[in-house]
Order: sequence, then structure tokens, then C-alpha cells
Amino acid sequence: MKIKCIITDDEPFAVKGIKSYVEKVDYLELIGTSENALQLDAMLKLETPDLLFLDIEMPHITGLDYLASLKNPPLVIITSAYEKYALKGYELSVIDYLLKPISLDRFLKAVQKAFDYLQANTQNEGKADYFFIKTGQKIERIRLAELVYVESMQNYVKVQTLTETHIAHLTLKKVMELLPSNQFVQTHKSYVLNIDKVKSIEGNEIATEKGTVPISKLWREAVLEKILQHKLWSRE
Repeated sequence: MKIKCIITDDEPFAVKGIKSYVEKVDYLELIGTSENALQLDAMLKLETPDLLFLDIEMPHITGLDYLASLKNPPLVIITSAYEKYALKGYELSVIDYLLKPISLDRFLKAVQKAFDYLQANTQNEGKADYFFIKTGQKIERIRLAELVYVESMQNYVKVQTLTETHIAHLTLKKVMELLPSNQFVQTHKSYVLNIDKVKSIEGNEIATEKGTVPISKLWREAVLEKILQHKLWSRE
């Protein structure tokens, strides 16, 4: 499997360094470089990369602000000299966050995560509409059509279906990697919701048949857009 990637950074030396690392990895294919988010935006209208290496502090618009504006972004590995943006980066579901100067060893770990994620998604395309989780001594089968939401509880998650509640030793990040992105949306740092189970939306809460799910203020616009998907009927 080849992973098509783009490097976006306003520092030529940083681009050169990341490019040299990309060339050392057989499954990475560099399809372009850009100096800022505006150039990247123009490239994305012509290319469909699997992976972005994205700097944050750049002219015109920051990498994170641009990433937040994308409806269906590719996988992103942040490459930044500043640790302070890490939390916001992970809130935007980046696959990894690399601090400059970037070592080859750390780079290889990050791209391996991207490879594993993309490979798992490719293998799961068009396959089972269910999954299994281990709860205590039992292994439970969960049908996607019955899954309402998943809630993070530190090192565990609560899996809420239409009829049952299960507690499993998983992270929400891992759950997100396994659920189909066209059917599920992360509404909050602690919640993933089945779009088909939305009954109503009021303020920063989504009502389902099994209670309410919060919407993060940071993600509200993107979450509503994904849920409604141009299906909102109004007089306007």
C-alpha cells in the first residue's frame, strides 16, 4: 500500500528534512509540497492525499485553523516547534504530533501509525456491520445499527446500544479508528455518536433514544454540518 502525502511548512529547511525522511520510507509517496495553508488549499483541489505533514505557525492562516475548516481532511501529522498546540491538535484528531527538530526514529513511529490506520480502514471497507468487544469475561457482539454512542471513561469506554450498556477496556481514540466515519461523529472529547440515532438538537446537546450527548463548542459547526448534511428544511 502506497500512502500519498503532502508536506506543508513555510521553512524550506524543515520541508527538506521531512522530504528526506519520506524518501527513506518505501510506502510513502510525496505528491507535493506547499509553503502555507493557502497553497495547500489549492493543491487539495487537484490532489487527494492520504496524509498531510502540517506545520502550525505559518503566514495568512495557521495549520490548525485550516485543518479545522476542512470537511473531510486526510490523516494529519503535525510538525511544529511548539508543544503548546498539542492538545488542540489532538482535539482535531491528528494521528500524531511531532516536535521539531524531528528525529528519524520519531518520524518512523508516526508514519507507522498512519500506515496501520489506513491499512485497517482499507481492510474493513465493505465488510461486517458489527464488531466485538470484551467486557469482563464475555465477548459481546455489537451491531453498528444498534450502537447509539460511545463515552470515554478514562481508560475505559461506555458502549451504549439501543438495548444494553457495556463497559470495555478501550480508548475513545481506538474506537474512532474502527468506526466508519460516514456514520459516526465525535461530538465532544469524550463522546462519539451514531448520526442515525439523533432525535433532536438543542443548544449544545443532542437528544437520542438513550439520553443526551454534548457538543463541544469548538466542534459545534463541524458536528452540525456532518449531522445535517444539507438535509435541514427551512424557509431560508
